[in-house]
Amino acid sequence: MGQEQDESLRMVSAAPLDAEPVSDEELRPHSLQGFIGQPRLKAQLELFLQAAQKREVPPDHILLAGPPGLGKTTLAMIVAHELGVPIRITSGPAIQHAGDLASILSSLEVGEVLFIDEIHRLPRAAEELLYIAMEDFRVDVMVGKGPGASSIPLSLPRFTVIGATTREGMLPSPLRARFGFTAHLDFYPCEELEKLIERSAAVLGIDITALACAQLSKRSRGTPRIANRLLRRVRDWAVVHDLRQVGPEDVEAALSLYQIDSEGLDRLDLAVIEAIVRSFGGGPVGLNNLSAMVGEESETVETVCEPYLVREGFLVRTPKGRVATQKAWSHLGLEAPEDVTKLF
Repeated sequence: MGQEQDESLRMVSAAPLDAEPVSDEELRPHSLQGFIGQPRLKAQLELFLQAAQKREVPPDHILLAGPPGLGKTTLAMIVAHELGVPIRITSGPAIQHAGDLASILSSLEVGEVLFIDEIHRLPRAAEELLYIAMEDFRVDVMVGKGPGASSIPLSLPRFTVIGATTREGMLPSPLRARFGFTAHLDFYPCEELEKLIERSAAVLGIDITALACAQLSKRSRGTPRIANRLLRRVRDWAVVHDLRQVGPEDVEAALSLYQIDSEGLDRLDLAVIEAIVRSFGGGPVGLNNLSAMVGEESETVETVCEPYLVREGFLVRTPKGRVATQKAWSHLGLEAPEDVTKLF
C-alpha cells in the first residue's frame, strides 16, 4: 500500500488519482473505434467480440495484462458497451472473503460483464470459488458450520469475467487457464500518444498545436494516463495565463514548474541518476547506498523509479549494483568516462 501511495504522489505516476475520477471518465472512449493505440489488440478483440455476437452467446472470459495506465479498465468498459450489456466493477483487494465474491456472482444477470481489477490480488479462497464459477457457472454455498455443514450448488447465468492485472506472473496457472482470450497491452509510441493527446484536448476544449502535442507525448513515458494527467496540468497553465492556444513553449514552461524534463524524468528520477553519476562516479552502487543518498526508501527507488530508467536506458542493474549509462551522463550534460563509453 505504501508503494502505491509513493507512486501516486508523482506527477508522472501511472497509478490512478482518486481526486480526478471525473476527468478520467470524461476522456475514456466508449467504442473500439475511438480507442487509440494497440492496433493488433484492437483487431483481435474486434474479431473476438463479433464472433460472440454472431453466435449470440456471451464471449469467453478475457484477461487484460500490462503496466498501469495503458487502458485496461477502458477496454473492459468498451467490451461491455460493444456487447450492449451492463458491467459490474470490483477489484481483488476489495474482495476480502470468498463470500464477498459469491454475493457478486449470484447477483449477475445473463451476459453481464464482471470486471475484476488487480485480479492477482484475490484471496486464495475467492480464487478457488472463481475457478468453478468461470468454468461451470455455479457456486457452492456452504450452509451451517462444523460436522453438520453442507454444500449447496447454486447455478449462475452465463457471464463474462474480465480480469486486469499488472503482474501476470502472480496469477496462479489454474486461474490463467480459464481465460479464453488474453491481451497484452504495450507502452505507446510517441506517434500514438500524440493522437491520444489531440483527442483528449478536443474533449477538454483545449486548442493545442501539433508541436505542443509532440512535446507532451515525449514527456508521457509511453502511458496514456500520464499523458492525460500532464495535459490537464497544461490546461491549468493555459487558463491561469489566459492563453487561447497552447504551444510547445507553454508545455515546456508548465511542466518545468512540476520538474518534469524533456525525457519525462521528474525530481526523483533525476536525483537517482545524479547520485549515481556525481556521488558514485557512475557506479556500480548498491540499492541501499543509492536510496540513502536520494532520501527515499529502497523499495520506492527499486519499484517506482528504476523500471522507467532501465527501460529508457539511463541505468542498468548489474550483480554489483546500479550503473549509469552513457545516456544518463549525456542527459546531465556531462561527458562519460572512457570505460562507460566502451561498455555502452
